[in-house]
Amino acid sequence: MEKAINITLKVWRQAGPKAKGGFETYELKNISTDSSFLEMLDVLNEQLVSERKEPIAFDHDCREGICGMCSLYINGHPHGPDAAVTTCQLHMRKFKDGDTITVEPWRSNAFPVIKDLMVDRGAYDKIIQAGGFVSVNTGGVPDANAIPIPKKDADEAMDAASCIGCGACAAACKNGSAMLFVSAKVSQLALLPQGRVEAAARAKAMVAKMDELGFGNCTNTGACAAECPKSVSLSNIARLNREFLCAKFKD
Repeated sequence: MEKAINITLKVWRQAGPKAKGGFETYELKNISTDSSFLEMLDVLNEQLVSERKEPIAFDHDCREGICGMCSLYINGHPHGPDAAVTTCQLHMRKFKDGDTITVEPWRSNAFPVIKDLMVDRGAYDKIIQAGGFVSVNTGGVPDANAIPIPKKDADEAMDAASCIGCGACAAACKNGSAMLFVSAKVSQLALLPQGRVEAAARAKAMVAKMDELGFGNCTNTGACAAECPKSVSLSNIARLNREFLCAKFKD
């Protein structure tokens, strides 16, 4: 049977990148525990619009845990208290009647606030662009799939490729490091023969761009992997370090 709860929301509001932000408090009643966190925010925005107030700006797109747009920091956790889910997959049943829920944008120098809960995560796109392209001519799809790859390597590459670039790793890290993201993108190609041609240049270029954009150093505390909605492994960071050092030795 569907249940409903009453909650208090403390939401970060900020008119723009240079404006001074602060928390505003909202009361919501009879929120279905079957609704997702984003659906709850939709209800709040409808309430604000009906009161002729400015709705809360937040990112969302697929609402299926694929795009990584739903970048909210909820009660001290990127994507909320549930493990291995994005914000859009977080349901209100994870909260109790009467709870106070604090919602913030990603906190990272490399992710400047655009408005309210929206941040500019274009830095990740720039890191991907720095990685360049794979030059191996794989032909048609059957030919590409015919390249023999050990199952263990293929599985690890697929696990790394599951990274959706949401930014939770940087938001969780006390240094704002993007190492988990960068290592996942390096690993998904470093493990495959198609990605070996530019492997050295890719590792150096992506690490250099990461540093240039203001991301911090890896803390080795594992907060990134613990909060990653796709459970990307810390072992990818070790692989990135190996790829980077090998590239430097070749120089």
